[in-house]
Amino acid sequence: MDPSNAVDDYLAAVPEPHRELLAHIRALIHGACPGATETISYGMPAFELGGKKLVWFAAFKRHCSLFPGNPHVRAALGEELLPFLGERSTIRFSAQHPIPDELVAGLVAVRIAEISGART
Repeated sequence: MDPSNAVDDYLAAVPEPHRELLAHIRALIHGACPGATETISYGMPAFELGGKKLVWFAAFKRHCSLFPGNPHVRAALGEELLPFLGERSTIRFSAQHPIPDELVAGLVAVRIAEISGART
């Protein structure tokens, strides 16, 4: 199965308003890193860049999450990330408390820099 079809299937099974939130996050990640490819990893949609995981995202009962896969993101984005931080650098958001588009783009930029070997 094409990995992007698997991501489509994952999103189709997610109830609203989470589906819309995750579809928006997906589009933001594509926009911030057009060269990234989609896959399913650990049962969640993920993006890869150069064979390395860039970021994962998922829906849960009461929130959605982004998983940057590296605690460096927390240090790099600092204060603006604090309202969204969960355990172990998990980033949580919901329809009532959406994550700003600029923060998602910044997170992706930090991960691209990490993957390319140039930390921000």
